[in-house]
Amino acid sequence: MILIENIIGNIKTEQHWARKAVGFKHDVLVLEQWEAQKSRCRKKSEQGADIGLALDRHVRLSDGDVLLFDEEQQYLLTVTIHLRDVMVIHLDKFATAGFEPAIRHVFELGHALGNQHWKAVIKGSKVYVPLTVEVKMMNSVMKTHGYNTEDYQFVEGSSVLPLLTPSESRLLFGGAEDSHVHVHVHDDHSHSHHEHHHGKNHEHKH
Repeated sequence: MILIENIIGNIKTEQHWARKAVGFKHDVLVLEQWEAQKSRCRKKSEQGADIGLALDRHVRLSDGDVLLFDEEQQYLLTVTIHLRDVMVIHLDKFATAGFEPAIRHVFELGHALGNQHWKAVIKGSKVYVPLTVEVKMMNSVMKTHGYNTEDYQFVEGSSVLPLLTPSESRLLFGGAEDSHVHVHVHDDHSHSHHEHHHGKNHEHKH
């Protein structure tokens, strides 16, 4: 096993790494986002190398990180992180709808997300929801609750990640299929967070 304890650069943000690695055998360690959140991980690279990550717990892996650069063996190992797409719901239009209509729409949206057990992060006037089902199903749910296609959009997770704190990125991308935690509210004026937990046997009755 090759033990990796430090990140030595990033091939996507530091161009000199691409130049230095010309002619090198470029190997890639592919991680899902939930794996990239861990400081300890063991996995095989695309070329079959047994890689063990033992990073400081405060270190956060990013797409393109350089883990190993061996000039003698002309070997380069970088990280590729797979991020799921995200639905971005725009709440701006409710700002002029009046207090009661705005509250009703936001409450109904929260009910819809909770009923589907979809995780969400709220930042400003946008709600970010990771895709854990097919897009057509999410479209159907949004339509049922009165949202038109211009009220939301689907974007690549990589475009959302820079906007998130580490805890928010873990919520959206860190095993989004585990739906026991639903909503994280970001307030620019406060550092308090609200999480809604469900037991494994929880179910909604209609």
